[in-house]
Amino acid sequence: MPIFEYKCKHCGKVFECLVRKHDIPACPDCGSQDLTKLMSRFATNVRKGSGSQSSCGTCSGGTCSTCRG
Repeated sequence: MPIFEYKCKHCGKVFECLVRKHDIPACPDCGSQDLTKLMSRFATNVRKGSGSQSSCGTCSGGTCSTCRG
């Protein structure tokens, strides 16, 4: 279930809303469904491997046999 960011065309409030499959979001202040979906950033948590692997000159992520050895 994604969270989208909207701006209400009626009152101008910017808010986030959890949207399920058939939900129609509405402004929490005025109740209007006349909204603009905004482009928003997202965050990720990405880790490469585990421990203290370092990359060498032959690979870019510390995943070859030279790095692991």
